[in-house]
Amino acid sequence: MSTQEFRVLGMSCGHCVNFVTDELKTLPGVVSVLVDLPTETVTITSDQALQPAAIRTAIEAAGYELADARGPREARAC
Repeated sequence: MSTQEFRVLGMSCGHCVNFVTDELKTLPGVVSVLVDLPTETVTITSDQALQPAAIRTAIEAAGYELADARGPREARAC
């Protein structure tokens, strides 16, 4: 089992949490996703190695951005 934590920019409400969670759960091997909205952190537990590019793609598909990707970003309008 592997656990990784990421900072995701642009989340502002429960809908944002659901979008990010749903996208990340589609990745092969993901066992659980925990999003902490106040700290903008996402913790992913998986039973296999996850490629950073796949994580970034899933987060971007949900409409958000990894903190290290391109700097600050406006919150998504829900």
